[in-house]
Amino acid sequence: MNVFAIRHGETAWSLSGQHTGVTDIPLTDNGRRLAERLRPVLAKEVFALVLVSPLWRARETCTLAGLDDRAIVDPDLMEWNYGEYEGKTPKQILDVSRWMPGWRDARSGRYTSRSGDRPGARH
Repeated sequence: MNVFAIRHGETAWSLSGQHTGVTDIPLTDNGRRLAERLRPVLAKEVFALVLVSPLWRARETCTLAGLDDRAIVDPDLMEWNYGEYEGKTPKQILDVSRWMPGWRDARSGRYTSRSGDRPGARH
């Protein structure tokens, strides 16, 4: 059995290094081109199951790669909510980490926010 994990195509924020969680940033033109390049490769495979995040960037990648006809949108694949860190670069986060100590905890492996919630916790 083979398992394929395909990340969504390039977005403006992935290109700039900004943390992208629940903000649904569209694919760039290059992100769409790269997703389309997957189509002939993946067409050679037989997939028993295709799951995709509910966010548009992931669903568009899935469609451009030619897998949308069998894809199931799975809410458990929803990206993390980065909260106050959403849209910020690691440098911006570190610059303000004096008053946002949760980021320093995350770097050591203990994921917390100022409220004490785990970034990936489901609400």
